[in-house]
Amino acid sequence: MTMQRRQILARSAALASLLTPLAPALAQTGRPAGKATKVAGTLRIVIPANPGGGWDQTGRALGAALKAAGAADQVEFENIGGKGGTIGLAQYAEKYGSDANTLMMGGMVMLGAVALQKPAIDMSHVQPLARLTSDYLVTAVPAASGIKTGKDLADAMRTNLAGMVVAGGSAGGVDHMFAGVLARAAKAKPEELSYRPFASGSEVVDALLGGKAAVGISGYSEFGDALASGKLRAVGVSSRRGAFGIPAFKEQGIDAVMANWRGVFTGKAVSSARSAELLSALEQAIHHESWLQTLKQNRWEASWLTGKDLVEFMELDMTTARVMTYLLKLKT
Repeated sequence: MTMQRRQILARSAALASLLTPLAPALAQTGRPAGKATKVAGTLRIVIPANPGGGWDQTGRALGAALKAAGAADQVEFENIGGKGGTIGLAQYAEKYGSDANTLMMGGMVMLGAVALQKPAIDMSHVQPLARLTSDYLVTAVPAASGIKTGKDLADAMRTNLAGMVVAGGSAGGVDHMFAGVLARAAKAKPEELSYRPFASGSEVVDALLGGKAAVGISGYSEFGDALASGKLRAVGVSSRRGAFGIPAFKEQGIDAVMANWRGVFTGKAVSSARSAELLSALEQAIHHESWLQTLKQNRWEASWLTGKDLVEFMELDMTTARVMTYLLKLKT
């Protein structure tokens, strides 16, 4: 554990040293007013996932907002799916690392995949521009379950974590990571976690209703119908404060906080001056009506973060991902 901690701290320091020079330029951008300054005739957004998922939805909505705000005449999209975004990350860094007109989507899922896979090309090969949205994780149980609160869940985990099947998204993904964070916060042993991965949130709901899992973790949109009908009961959400009418675990005395955030990156070789121009265009776009409507429709929380604060936030999330990978004994 001591060696693991040293490695984590060393990697975090390396990431900080790479990204911090960009922070002052990013922090100077003020709140937008009026039409955005055009930064390119054509902007490209690389989406390191297949069409239809969260990164794809976010990237295309952002592209539409950039165009609508006047930052570009047109926006092209390039989907490169696979391995939690690390295939797209590698291709982006190699092909577009110095391209000032090509952005990349990313987020917590990518950090988790990097922690798990330890690829040759990692987050140190790109520059973060902004965190855009956060989608918090809801933990739910069947309506007939004796677990009614976050405290009940913590007590059950502490008593018999190995006998409690937890259902969620892909192994090593953000749901899995949060299950480990919950177990640790409950003072249980994360390595005893019985986690069952599913390809979609609807399958997690089916597992809960079919008795194949005692606890489920997913986004609110996946659980919404089952919660509204009374088939499932939410016991906590991974935000710092309550969301969706559900109390946060943090508010219930359980220090389990995690956001499935999504953000925008640029190439490592792109200058800080150009990065600041791109950031200004992004800030104009996220205040455009088309983007605000997307947030409302998808129930995403706006969570704009840039500069030094974003660098430190990513360091903490990267450390959490590496620690959970180690504690949960995750392997590729």
